[in-house]
Amino acid sequence: MSEQSSQGDDDPGEPLRLSVIVPVWQEAATIAATLQHLVPLREAGHQVIVVDGGSDDGTLQLAEPLCDRVLLSGRGRACQMNAGAAVATGDVLLFLHADSHLPESTPAALERFHAGRNAWGRFNVRLSGKRPLFRVIEWFMNQRSWLTGIATGDQALFVRRSVFEALRGFKEIPLMEDVELSSRLRLVSRPYCVTDPVVTDSRRWEQGGAWRTIFLMWRLRWRYWRGESPETLANAYRSDVRNAQEP
Repeated sequence: MSEQSSQGDDDPGEPLRLSVIVPVWQEAATIAATLQHLVPLREAGHQVIVVDGGSDDGTLQLAEPLCDRVLLSGRGRACQMNAGAAVATGDVLLFLHADSHLPESTPAALERFHAGRNAWGRFNVRLSGKRPLFRVIEWFMNQRSWLTGIATGDQALFVRRSVFEALRGFKEIPLMEDVELSSRLRLVSRPYCVTDPVVTDSRRWEQGGAWRTIFLMWRLRWRYWRGESPETLANAYRSDVRNAQEP
């Protein structure tokens, strides 16, 4: 797999203006490290927006000195990401989970995207854990996304703001908002695929059990494609997580 490159309609003389939108809730343990990784982007003139869904663990206080704007919104990633997009000044929006780190090559990769025709894109993903099983999981996640043109939030989805606004952003549903949006985006264009990976924390895989988490994610996605409501799937997800945490 390789990055897709093609000459686009944008004026190549126009510099990239990027807004990174980070939805958070109770992320005091990870938010400072995530935002520290974004300092080079801010120093290059790009924007970082943190949107909090009501944390009471100090997340906001840790985030404020390390970003350009902090917003409060209703809880839920879709709602939070839409709120961040509404105040973003960039012409490319990048949605980053609070436990994920972008590769150093991000500015160069997004400059190539900005000069091309693709409406949106995503990164390959790498899990932070060292277990060989995680390398297998990553490979399947990246291959699935390449073949289907569907991206998940772990892959740091990015999109031209004009396209995002034309599609009216994320559908504000409690689960699968990333899959739902990328399903609409792929009707506009294939995703621009950046092979340098975004590194995402493997804690949910380790806490819930890697195989259990794999089966849960595939089961939920299968039920979603069969037409079950995101609300039902969100309840199933929360129930499974609670069961996994019980001794």
